[in-house]
Amino acid sequence: MNAAVAEPISEDLLRRFDVSGPRYTSYPTADRFVESFSAEDYRRALTLRGGGASAKSLPLSLYVHIPFCESLCYYCACNKIITKHHDRALPYLDYLSREVDLHIAQMGAGQAVTQLHLGGGSPTFLSDDELRQLMAMLRRNFSLVPGGEYSIEVDPRTIDASRLDTLAELGFNRLSFGVQDFDPAVQKSVNRVQPAESVFALVAAARERNFDSINVDLIYGLPLQNPESFDRTLAQVVELRPERIALYAYAHLPERFKPQRRIATAEIPSGAAKVAMLARSMAAFMGAGYVYVGMDHFALPSDPLAIAKHQGRLHRNFQGYSTQPDCDLIGLGVSSIGRIGSTYSQNAKTMEAYCDFIDQGHFPVVRGLNLTSDDLLRRAVIMAIMCQGKVVFESVEKAHGIKFSDYFEAEMQALEKLAEQGLVALSESGIQVTPMGWFFVRAVAMAFDRYLQTDRSSARFSKII
Repeated sequence: MNAAVAEPISEDLLRRFDVSGPRYTSYPTADRFVESFSAEDYRRALTLRGGGASAKSLPLSLYVHIPFCESLCYYCACNKIITKHHDRALPYLDYLSREVDLHIAQMGAGQAVTQLHLGGGSPTFLSDDELRQLMAMLRRNFSLVPGGEYSIEVDPRTIDASRLDTLAELGFNRLSFGVQDFDPAVQKSVNRVQPAESVFALVAAARERNFDSINVDLIYGLPLQNPESFDRTLAQVVELRPERIALYAYAHLPERFKPQRRIATAEIPSGAAKVAMLARSMAAFMGAGYVYVGMDHFALPSDPLAIAKHQGRLHRNFQGYSTQPDCDLIGLGVSSIGRIGSTYSQNAKTMEAYCDFIDQGHFPVVRGLNLTSDDLLRRAVIMAIMCQGKVVFESVEKAHGIKFSDYFEAEMQALEKLAEQGLVALSESGIQVTPMGWFFVRAVAMAFDRYLQTDRSSARFSKII
């Protein structure tokens, strides 16, 4: 489906949906995980995967969390450890290796991996030799298949052209640069100073080394931003022309995230300014030829993500939109989230607890969820909305043994209001997200979230636009 719209989105419509809601990198969302889900539950799920007759052919994705950063970005809500002591990396790599050993003991070595992502923190906190050690360990235990997506988050302040050579040598084919904003005053206000010239030089060097795709992360709603200053950043990003752009709304929650307490609330742009920045961002990127993939992602038409969107093959996991088939995900490292079969799991969030579990020979899983049949049904519907922009009643009914109109009677009534606003088209055969509705797709998905129906508190979530 083409996400282009016939006319610009009105600021009135954007304001109407200036509300909080889940990003649906999973359903149920991670805030619904429970501590009664144990390491033993996780071990059983791995054993089932490893013992299945077709286990070796099932797609598998790996996520490795590297929590270390040299300096604190005030807006950050990630799980990280701020330190300039790089000697902390080697012991952590040892624990990662031991965590992998626990997995291999349950499901066997050599399982095919089609997707690998190193996140954080700052994965480029690791030295070149440490990155080599990490990748060698992963390759000993898993089979990283040719043509897979192997990506790493890059802090432009911690890397140069020679380090890009190392990343290419190690098999990474996708890079994600954290830019946020090119405005020097904004950068200073959030303690992340990185001149635009250095980012442009790094991207040029990456293109010379033939990386398949480059992503740039941006954030609107940061202190000292305004629509005019952000226009300048948008123009620079369009000039940079990365294959993908992720545009996130800053959620100021200082009561939850301690680093944000260093941001002066008075310097945060108003809601109206944020809406204007979003509207102008959409116009700038789509005017420059980018495809609106969904939510906060844009891609050039030639990028696999845009192609997957056009062909209806888009998927979604804990890292966001993906071209990879719906697959199991092993999360490695402190705070990592995984999905095996019909279970979700999350590792301990502190380094001390994470290491203690592994020292005892246990998986460091501290919470998770065994999905019910209702969860699996609603996940199928929500992911169809988030990825394909449509729900075909017959296919859902056959897969889950229900009558859609009966099971989701209340939800369909709620969708009628969204239909009146032009966000969805309803028919006897299914639900279709309209071109306009793609910009508010989270609001459409929220209609099927059973947990939100019983708990209307949305303070835990970011804004849906």
